[in-house]
Amino acid sequence: MSENIPCRKSFTNTLLELARKDKDIIAVTSDARGSVTLDAFANELPEQFVECGIAEQNAVGISAGLAHSGKKVFVCGPACFYVARSLEQVKVDVAYSRNNVKILGVSGGVAYGALGATHHSLHDIAVLRTFPGMNIVLPCDARQTRKLVKLLVDYPEPVYVRVGRNAVPDVYVNDDFDFQLGKANTLLDGDDITIMGAGETVYHAYQAGLMLREKGVHARVLDMSSIKPIDTEAILKAAAETKCIITVEEHSKFGGLGGIVAETISENFVPLKILGIPDEDVVHGKPLEIFTHYKLDKDGIYQTALELLKK
Repeated sequence: MSENIPCRKSFTNTLLELARKDKDIIAVTSDARGSVTLDAFANELPEQFVECGIAEQNAVGISAGLAHSGKKVFVCGPACFYVARSLEQVKVDVAYSRNNVKILGVSGGVAYGALGATHHSLHDIAVLRTFPGMNIVLPCDARQTRKLVKLLVDYPEPVYVRVGRNAVPDVYVNDDFDFQLGKANTLLDGDDITIMGAGETVYHAYQAGLMLREKGVHARVLDMSSIKPIDTEAILKAAAETKCIITVEEHSKFGGLGGIVAETISENFVPLKILGIPDEDVVHGKPLEIFTHYKLDKDGIYQTALELLKK
């Protein structure tokens, strides 16, 4: 059965299911219960819900205090604000202090589309991966998101989770798959080229891999939704066993998944193409239109792969 629902909705639905049985689970937000889809949680479990108003810094600080007191805290709101306006609190109160707050950044990447640069979060991976103690995950579909929430409830470290806004196609067609922090999932295996995606780009990477198969190109497609910790072994294996690598990310080309892969393979180099957002003001449009413009969709990945294999 197809899920095809927004990852944010899968996240909060699962969180509510778990919170009904565990009074230590607390949801915190900053006037974003609608966009985060926390309405049902707030209505059913008001004593486990904290509304901070439009004050992301306070929300992170309060969450850190609750976590330090033994609560299992999920602070939820627009990614663009939690990785900018409240970045100092994330750095000091959460990461440095090792308070195991789970930060749900909703409408990440270019999910806000036409609202433009003020509402895009294209620097979050680059910044947060430099914070010791901070983990980063970009789930790729509703099923993986559900598994992630169940894992995070008792995970003893801070985690930043970035999801989009709209419904996303299924990458995993049933629940018969493993998901672990620090492990990549192989969606297709091959020895010609490796395509790596994270978050919502995983679906497009997978579809491009299928298109390449029809062309006789054996693509390896890796779901790298766990950004930190990253599966270094899978990256080095791809560098050793395939001719070239493409990374696809809804993030600046600098410091994200492509940067991590480049750093990892620098001593065992193979041709690498980083598909991401260039150093420019992002075009305005719907998320899929922006994906298409920057060749982050299946057709763009497919064409890039063919061009890279010719070199």
